[in-house]
Amino acid sequence: MSELQIPSYCAQCISRCGCLVTVKNGALTKVQNLAGHPTGDVVCVKGKAAPQIVYHPDRLLTPMQRTQPKGSDNPGWQPISWQQALGTIADKLGEFRSQSGAKSVCWGITTPSATAIADSFIWINRLAHAFGSPNKLFATENCNWHKDFSHAYVFGQGIGMPDYQNTDCILLWGFNPKETWPAHALQVTLAQKRGAKLIVIDPRRAGLADQSDLWMRITPGTDGVLAMALANLLIANNQYDQSFVRRWSNGPLLVRDDNGSLLTVEDLGRNSANKLEREQLVAWDERAKAVVLYDPQSRQYQSDSIEEAVLALDGRIELNGIQCRPAFSHYKDACQQYTLEYAESVTGISAKQIEQMASMMAQSKAVSYFSWTGTAQHQQATQTTLAIASLYGLTGCLDKRGGNVYFSKPPVNNLMGFSLLDSDQKKEALGADKPLGPWKMGWVNSNDLHSSVVHQAPYKTRALIAFGGNPIATKPNEAFVRETLRELEFYVHADLFLNESAKEADIVLPVSSSWERSGLSAGFLVSQQAESLLQLRKPVIEPLGEAKSDTNIVFELARKLGLGEHFWEGDIDAALEEVLAPTGVSLSELKAQPVGIDLGLKTQYQKYRTQGFNTPTGKLEFYSECFLKSGYSPVPQFPEIHSDADYPLILTSAKFRAHCHSQHKNVGMLNRRADGPLVEISTELAQELSISANETIIIETPIGQMTAVAKLNADLAKNVLCAQYGWQESGKNYNGIIEQTPSDPISGSNQLKSQWCRISKLENQPS
Repeated sequence: MSELQIPSYCAQCISRCGCLVTVKNGALTKVQNLAGHPTGDVVCVKGKAAPQIVYHPDRLLTPMQRTQPKGSDNPGWQPISWQQALGTIADKLGEFRSQSGAKSVCWGITTPSATAIADSFIWINRLAHAFGSPNKLFATENCNWHKDFSHAYVFGQGIGMPDYQNTDCILLWGFNPKETWPAHALQVTLAQKRGAKLIVIDPRRAGLADQSDLWMRITPGTDGVLAMALANLLIANNQYDQSFVRRWSNGPLLVRDDNGSLLTVEDLGRNSANKLEREQLVAWDERAKAVVLYDPQSRQYQSDSIEEAVLALDGRIELNGIQCRPAFSHYKDACQQYTLEYAESVTGISAKQIEQMASMMAQSKAVSYFSWTGTAQHQQATQTTLAIASLYGLTGCLDKRGGNVYFSKPPVNNLMGFSLLDSDQKKEALGADKPLGPWKMGWVNSNDLHSSVVHQAPYKTRALIAFGGNPIATKPNEAFVRETLRELEFYVHADLFLNESAKEADIVLPVSSSWERSGLSAGFLVSQQAESLLQLRKPVIEPLGEAKSDTNIVFELARKLGLGEHFWEGDIDAALEEVLAPTGVSLSELKAQPVGIDLGLKTQYQKYRTQGFNTPTGKLEFYSECFLKSGYSPVPQFPEIHSDADYPLILTSAKFRAHCHSQHKNVGMLNRRADGPLVEISTELAQELSISANETIIIETPIGQMTAVAKLNADLAKNVLCAQYGWQESGKNYNGIIEQTPSDPISGSNQLKSQWCRISKLENQPS
C-alpha cells in the first residue's frame, strides 16, 4: 500500500486554508490542517469532507446532451464525447456571433468566494472578452461588489484588510468569519487575546458575537442609518481625526450651492489657456482668510504653507458671486438627520449602545473593520457601503498601522483581457442603467439577463455558457430565474453536480474538483505573511471519469472558436508563466516547492501620503461628485422603507459553516438535516404564535412560500426571522421566495437579507 501526504491548500472558498492531503493507493482519503502555512491552522468541515465530495455517486463524469424539450420532467440526458460537446458549442456560438453579434452570448461565472472557480476566473473572463462579449453573469452585486468596488467611491480602492496584529478595535459588520472564513476568524481571536476590543454588528448573536465586547443587534437593512448616527456623534463631539479629514479628504473642497459641483478655478473667473489649470479645485484657509487651490492631477495643494493652513470644513463662503461651502459640511448635515432617537427607532439598537460604540471607536488609536454580505444584500446596499466607509474615514485609520491596510501583494499579471474589448463593445454590456455598478466591468445580474432573454431589452441574449453557479437557488424569485433559463436558445452548464439550474441546460460538462487539478494562489489575503505567499496547488489525484478542469475547458473551447492566439495555443503552463512573470518566480520553481514560496513582502503604511487616493479628487471622498453627475445623492441618504401590513416580519438569512450557498446539501457529513432548512424565530414570537421548536412553519412573501423547521432563538428580535438558504427544491428554496425587485438602483443588489414576510404553522406536521 502506498501512502502520500501532499502539502496543498483547500480551494473550496475564499479562506484557502493551508492543508495536508493524504492519498492512499491513488485515492484521496483525508484533508487536515498544514502547520506553518499562514492559513493552515485550521481546516473546516467542508475541507474534511473532501473525500465524500470527490467520490460522491452523483458526480457528473461525462458530457451529456438534452434530448427532450426544456421543461420536461426528464431531460433525456444522452452521454456524448468531449469532441462532440465542444464542437457543438463552438458551432452554436459562431452562429450566434455571426447572426446577432458576440454580445448575444452571455458567459456565466460562479463565485470565487464560495467555490474553487478562482483557479479559472481570469480565463473565463478572458474567453468572454476574446469572443467579443462584454456580458458575464456573475453575482458580484450580492457578494463582493460592495466590499471590493463600492468602497472605491470613498477610498479609491476596496475595503482593504484589518491589520489584526496591530489593531486596538475591530468592527465586524455584517460579517461572521467563524462560519465563512476560518483564517479570518483566527486572526480576530488572536487580536482579542492581544487586547483588541471587538464590536459585532449582526441581527443574531452568532459566531464571534459571543466573544465580543459589544454586540449590536441590528434590524436587517438598517446598517446605513447606524453608520450615519455614529458619524453624527463623532462629528458633534469632535471625536474624529480632523487633521486627516482636512489634509487627506475632499472635505475642505468647496461645493457650489447652485448645482452641487465642486468649485473650480474657472468658476472664480481666472482665465487660463490650460484646461488642467482651469479645472483646479478650491478650498478656503480659515487662518489666512484666503483661497487655496488644489490640483487633482498632481494631488497637491498649490501652497508652500499647506501644513500651516487650517482648511475650512464648515461655513458658507461667497467667491466671485457664487455661494459655496466645504464638501464636509454636506456630509455633516446629512449625518445630523440621524439622531440617536431616530436611529434607535429604525435599527432596534438602543441609544445607549450606539453611544457606547461611538465611544469605543473614539477611544481607540487604531480601528479596523470588515463587512460583507450582511450589509450588501439590501435595496440600499451601495449607500450603506458609502455610509460605513465614510464613518471609517472619520477615524483617519485607513492604511495606517492597525487600521484597514493594503498589504503588499505578489505582482502578478492580470490576464482577464478586458482590453480585448473595444470601447463600443464595453458599452453594450447589459445593465447600462446602473453605470456606477458592476455594469462597467460587464458583470451582469439576473434581472438584466431576464430582461434581455425574455423581453429582448435592450437586445436579445440567445445563449448562456455557465461555469458553475445555480441561479435557481441563489438568485431571487425561482420562477423568474427558471423562465430566463428556459427561454434561452442555448444553455451550457459546466459543474461537478447536476444542480437545479444545470437541469435546464442543453449540454452539461463534467468539471473536475479542485483536488483533481492545479491552481495558483498569489497571496492568501488575511495578513502580510499570508499575502507574501505564492503557491501552486498540484492535483493530488487523477480526474474522475472524463471530468476536466474549467481551465482546460476554456483553453480547448478557445481553440475551437479560433481564439487560440489569445490562449497561448492551448498551453496552460505558458499562460501561467505569463501570470507569474512580474514576480520573478518561474512555474518550475513553484512546482518544486509545494508549500509555496514566501516573497518576503513588507507592508507600506499610509501610501496615500505620496500617492494620494485613486478617486476623482485624489482624496478620500466624503462627497461624491461622481454620484451627483449620475443622478444620485453625493452623500449617503436613507429614505424610510415602510413595512407592508400584510407582511410584517423581516426575513433574513446567514451562511452556515457546512454549506456554501446551494452546494454540499447532498454530502453526508455536511448535511445533518436532509429534510430541509431551519429557520430561527424569536422565542417571544414563537410563544405568541404557539410554535414549538422543531415544528414546521410556512414562510410566505408576496411571490411565494417555503417551509422550514423552527429553531427558537431567545436573542433574536421579535420581528426578525433568519432562515437557511441554498436548498434548491421548490417549496424549500429561500431565495426562490425573495422578490427580485426592488433592488439597489446603483449596484443591482437584491434584498436577500431583508424581505418582508409572514409566517404560520403548518397544520399537518411531518411525522
